[in-house]
Amino acid sequence: MGDEREAGQGDAAALHETSLRLADTDSVFPVHWKSGSLKYADFKLMAEGGTAKLFTCRDVNLHREVVYKTLHPEMRQSEVETQRFLREARVTAKLQHPGTVPVYEMGRDRNGDMFFTMKHVRGRNLRDILLGLRDGDERLTQFFPLPVLVDSLIQVCQTVAYAHDRGVIHRDLKPANILVGGFGEVIVLDWGLAKVWGEPDVGIEAFPAKANPVLTPAGRRYGTPLYMAPELARGDAQI
Repeated sequence: MGDEREAGQGDAAALHETSLRLADTDSVFPVHWKSGSLKYADFKLMAEGGTAKLFTCRDVNLHREVVYKTLHPEMRQSEVETQRFLREARVTAKLQHPGTVPVYEMGRDRNGDMFFTMKHVRGRNLRDILLGLRDGDERLTQFFPLPVLVDSLIQVCQTVAYAHDRGVIHRDLKPANILVGGFGEVIVLDWGLAKVWGEPDVGIEAFPAKANPVLTPAGRRYGTPLYMAPELARGDAQI
């Protein structure tokens, strides 16, 4: 009973957090409005990887929460990481599909550093779900029986097929880059290593001998060793 009560309270809190309020929807739009990075406030660190940081923040003009992504300071001078960052924003913005995250805006902040904002999709990545199922997590076992997992895989295939039809290959598809949302939506994330047919590609460096096989290493590379086809890892495939 205690667990059920706590779960119910958590659901109510989440509902309250995202509920519409007249103070937000009907407030007067200022004559001198904020634009660019200045219209975002209340930054909270959401996730941090080897090359970029993601924050949740509030769009003060539309009164909505968004995700704000920017490169790590030490990566901002890297031509390769800058190109990957731009590619992720632009490819994701052009792939208009339920299985991709809508990109709202790309720009530079007051310091000249690039950022882009996108929809905040609440959920958990498929890698965490699979690890939880392996460990016998009862709650995950309840919410993710085999038919649900199969349906999630089908949604991933539909998203990837849509991208392929438009000349885009993800090149880093793995459970950690698949988000399962609270409404059953399945989102393919992180298109920064995508290959766009007809567009120039960055050079590729060999994987370090001690590279973590689960993580996407930084630098001139594509893919994650544990999830790559052997021909890709060797550099034989022209993808």
